[in-house]
Amino acid sequence: MIGKFQEVTKEALKEKFLPTKTKELIAVGIAVSVRCESCILGHVRDAIKAGATIEELSETIEVAILMGGGHSTAYGAKALSIAEHLLG
Repeated sequence: MIGKFQEVTKEALKEKFLPTKTKELIAVGIAVSVRCESCILGHVRDAIKAGATIEELSETIEVAILMGGGHSTAYGAKALSIAEHLLG
């Protein structure tokens, strides 16, 4: 089951019409708005690996909070903290 999910994930994040960095930023935004901590960790990490800057991540998180409502604020803060830690 997990193997199939990983295949779907790999295919969805593969560069086609959108660059991988853009797809990872979208995933960060969704992860924050749906409040998925493990998703936030993985997609922030992968967005940085794909070349995302702290400014791009911050703006993505702002939009996620807008769309996710008040509870997403705490998860946005976590995402930003993770990004700052990983970017050192």
